[in-house]
Amino acid sequence: MYQDRIVLCGASAYEQKYYFNQDFNSLPEAVKKELQIMCVLYTEEIGGILTLEFDEEGNLQFKTEALDADAMYDEIGSVLRIKKLQTEKRELLESLEMYYRVFFMGEIPEEVGKNVDNGD
Repeated sequence: MYQDRIVLCGASAYEQKYYFNQDFNSLPEAVKKELQIMCVLYTEEIGGILTLEFDEEGNLQFKTEALDADAMYDEIGSVLRIKKLQTEKRELLESLEMYYRVFFMGEIPEEVGKNVDNGD
């Protein structure tokens, strides 16, 4: 169905636009709004382009890029901001990874698998 990486969402400081992959439209509105705020604030503060992408194992990755001519892009600030987001939004990001693994990759969460095996 998908190859290598799947973009969940992203924002661009250059185009001042936000993108959300409609394949994830079943996510709750509150989650979609939180992702939008997170991405847009990042690009407003740091510049460049930020995308949140799932890799082939279902891990959510922060990908950034900037134009070579973009003297305003804060590369050091980018690393620090992403670490801060990963810490502050850990529960949300882990939930998104679980959602992707279950609904897109067809995995069964360990907790559910144990209950099924034990007949609970």
